[in-house]
Amino acid sequence: MPLEPIRFLRTTAGVAVGGFVIITAVSSAALGAFRYTIEEKRKKSGMACRVCRGKGFYICKLCKGNATIKWSPLYDPVCINPCLCPTCDGHRVQKCLNCLGKEYW
Repeated sequence: MPLEPIRFLRTTAGVAVGGFVIITAVSSAALGAFRYTIEEKRKKSGMACRVCRGKGFYICKLCKGNATIKWSPLYDPVCINPCLCPTCDGHRVQKCLNCLGKEYW
């Protein structure tokens, strides 16, 4: 007899947790599909970004495409060390800050 309440609690908890997982999965899939369709509509009707000319990237403004910058920890340096550009991480291009890399407005 004492096993009946435990079995009831176990099945009730299983149903509740399973329902929560299913609702979460379905709602996240629906939200993802909604965001995708909205993004596709914006891409069709949006104008190409004028700053990056619709590419999503442009030459790094800090290193000017050299992948390194001249840096020294002192105010009046005796020697200047070339360091990897912190903006583009040495890739020589950076994501467009106007369109955030989406290539359109």
